[in-house]
Amino acid sequence: MDRTLGGTCVNVGCIPSKALLQSSEHYEFTRLHAAEHGIIVGDLTLDLARILKRKDDVVGANTRGVEFLFKKHKVQWARGAGRLLPGNLVEVTAADGAVTTYAGRSVIVATGSVPAALPFLPFDEERVLSNVGALRIPEVPKHLLVIGGGVIGLELGSVWRRLGAKVTVVEYAPTILPGNDEDVIKEADRVFRKQGLAIHAATKVVGGRRSGDRVFVDVEQGATKLTLDADYVLVSIGRKPAMHGIDAGALGLAVGARGEILVDAQMRTNVPNVYAIGDVVGGKLLAHKAEEEGVVAAEVIAGHRAAMHHHNMPSVVYTWPEIASAGLAEHEVKASGRAYVAGKFPFSANGRARTMGEPSGFVKFICDASAHEVLGCHMIGPNVSELMASIVVAMEFRASAHDIGETVHAHPTLSEAVKEAALAALGRAIHF
Repeated sequence: MDRTLGGTCVNVGCIPSKALLQSSEHYEFTRLHAAEHGIIVGDLTLDLARILKRKDDVVGANTRGVEFLFKKHKVQWARGAGRLLPGNLVEVTAADGAVTTYAGRSVIVATGSVPAALPFLPFDEERVLSNVGALRIPEVPKHLLVIGGGVIGLELGSVWRRLGAKVTVVEYAPTILPGNDEDVIKEADRVFRKQGLAIHAATKVVGGRRSGDRVFVDVEQGATKLTLDADYVLVSIGRKPAMHGIDAGALGLAVGARGEILVDAQMRTNVPNVYAIGDVVGGKLLAHKAEEEGVVAAEVIAGHRAAMHHHNMPSVVYTWPEIASAGLAEHEVKASGRAYVAGKFPFSANGRARTMGEPSGFVKFICDASAHEVLGCHMIGPNVSELMASIVVAMEFRASAHDIGETVHAHPTLSEAVKEAALAALGRAIHF
C-alpha cells in the first residue's frame, strides 16, 4: 500500500524522473558545453548520492503538498489497502490489520497501472528493474540495458547515459517511440544515437536470466541471435491496469480486452455510481489525462454537466531535446484519406535556439488542405513541452494555420518556430 499521497506520478513516475533528468542535464551541460559559454570548470565530480537525495526531497515536497490540500479541503485520508465491495462499500485494511468499511454514495476507482513484466525475467528491483528500481540505482551502471524504446525507457536511459553509463536500448517495433509522427521518430533516433545511446530496433527479446551481478538477455534480430550482457536491465515494455482490490467479476464490472475498466465520456462504469479514471481505464497513460478525467467524474457526481474528450491530449517525452505532440500524426491523417498539407520549421533557423546552442529539431503542423484547420502538431527541440500548451488551446478552438501564422510571436523566442511552421503549412514561411 502507498504510504504517501500522489500515486505513481508523484512518487515513482513523473516527478522523480524529471528531477533526475534535470540533474543529469546540468551535469552533462557542465561537462560538455559550459566551456562554449566561457565557463571553465575544474575537476568535475559526480555525487550520485546527493542527486538521488535531491530527487527524494522533490518527491517529498510534492507528496506533502497533496497532503496539505487534503487537510485544506477537509478530505479524509483512509490509510491502508482498499477493496471495493458490492453496494459501493470500500473496505480498508490498515497496516496494523484493523479493518474499516466506508459506504459511499459514489465511488471513483483510480488504482492506476503497474509495469508489465517479462515472464522469464521478473523484476527484483536490484538488477532487473522496473521504472521504480531505475530511479534509485545506487551506482552509475557500467552497462544499462533498456528493454523498450518508449517514453519511460528513453527518459531513464537518458538519465543514466548522461551520468556515465553505457546504455543500450532494445525495441521490438521497427522504430523507437512507435506510433509517433515518423519525422519526429527519425530525428529522435538520429539525435539519440549521436548522444551515445545504442539503439536496436526490430529486435525481439526471447530470454533472459540473472547471474550474480550480471543479467544476460537473449535477443533476435531477424535471423541473427545475440546475448546481451549488462549489470542492470530496465524492463519498460508497457504498463497494465492495476486492479488491486477490484474483483471485476464479483462486482459485475465491465472490463476491456486489456483488463481496463470500461467507462463512458462521463467516466461512469456500468455499475451504478461507480466511476473510474486514469491508467486503470486505459488509453494514453498520462498523469494530466488522469487528472482531467478525475475532474470530469467529480463534476458529474456533483450534478454538473461535464464530459471527457481525448482528441487534443498533449503528450511529452522529457528527453533532450524534448518531444511533444497533440492531435493526429501525418501517417494517421494520410490513412484516413483526408486531403492535408504539412509544414515544418527547424530550430536551426530560430534565433533563440541558436543563442541557446540548441539547433536540433523542428516544429511540424498537419492541417486540413482546404480550411487549413490544425489536425496535429509535433515538435522535437528545446523546451517544446512548454510550447505545446498554446497549440492545444488553438486546436480546442479549431484554429487554422492562418490563425497561428498571422499571430505575432515575440522575438527572439522559441515560439517563433511555431509561427513559422504554421506559415510553412501554407507555403509562406519567412525565415526558411
